[in-house]
Amino acid sequence: MKKHREFSPRRFWAMVVKEFIQMRRDRVTFAMMVGIPMMQLILFGFAINSDPKHLPAGVLVADDSPFERTLLGAIKNTSYFDFVQQVTNEAEGRELLARGKVQFVVNIPQHFSHDLLRGDRPSILVEADATDPAATGNALGALPAFLGNALQNDLKGPLDWLAPSSGPAALRVHPLYNPEGLTQLNIVPGLLGVVLTMTMVMITALAITRERESGTMENLLSMPTRPFEVMIGKIVPYILVGYIQITLLLLAARFLFHVPMLGELWLLYAIALIFIAANLSMGITFSTVAQNQRQAMQMGMFFFLPSILLSGFMFPFRGMPPWAQYVGEILPLTHFLRIVRGILLKGNGMVELAPELWPIALFTAVVLFIGVKRYRQTLD
Repeated sequence: MKKHREFSPRRFWAMVVKEFIQMRRDRVTFAMMVGIPMMQLILFGFAINSDPKHLPAGVLVADDSPFERTLLGAIKNTSYFDFVQQVTNEAEGRELLARGKVQFVVNIPQHFSHDLLRGDRPSILVEADATDPAATGNALGALPAFLGNALQNDLKGPLDWLAPSSGPAALRVHPLYNPEGLTQLNIVPGLLGVVLTMTMVMITALAITRERESGTMENLLSMPTRPFEVMIGKIVPYILVGYIQITLLLLAARFLFHVPMLGELWLLYAIALIFIAANLSMGITFSTVAQNQRQAMQMGMFFFLPSILLSGFMFPFRGMPPWAQYVGEILPLTHFLRIVRGILLKGNGMVELAPELWPIALFTAVVLFIGVKRYRQTLD
């Protein structure tokens, strides 16, 4: 008996070999062990950027003059602004900001050059979509220094007196939708999508995988019910759970964090159904691939990690390279975050939200089709 209590290198090595054999058989787990760290390395190393540049901007020019062209050139030289569209009036500029088509609208008013030559220090208005303060903060902070020196070459000789130390023109900044730059006004609405993504995908994948491991799923399918009926019956309770989560988060957002709710909440609840369906479909698909609950959890993390990093929840979406933005556009969380922030902070309606709604619906249809096909193949 004492002999067996002593450490045996042979028995130790047998256990090591056994674990390697088990790891080789569990290929999904091994792939996740390698894939998740590599994904983190690529995303944090190449995709994440907290100082976004070349942000899309609209320009409203009511005074065409050399001074105006010099100022726009100086703004563009900051590398934060890319003028992608010229607007004709302020209402059109506000609409572009509400839809998220541009991050800024630069407004140079009428009689700008006339007032400048009179020494009246005319104002340049910059309106910003400040729903995400991290995306606009550095750009707005760089403007005063550039604009203060922009007209130095134009105001020489007889016009020297127009270039005082404070600058010949004044800068007025209007951060719309989040004028105080409060981080919680961006983070708290986004938590609706993050919480739903995490819980709906994980719980659905684990619940169905657990049924298969215990053998009860086969018992259900042996009853006079179709596989599609069983599947729908399994996910409907989680839809109700998702709505309970939305309600609790909205109550906390309103009364604890004082998030303004400018849009129609019924519209948010209606659109949330499609988003919940997208995540439940993803969970069902994972459950058809995973052999056990551990694999289902790992697959859920493999989906959740890029969703939270590439959707614009933690880092500015427009700060990522194009390839990362393309991947982010596929994820339903990216579009749902824009919808939630648009409804709560901007008061957007269906017209503004429609471009963000159809990608979620398309993702749901494709993933649900794959999940149903694999579901029947694995359980029949």
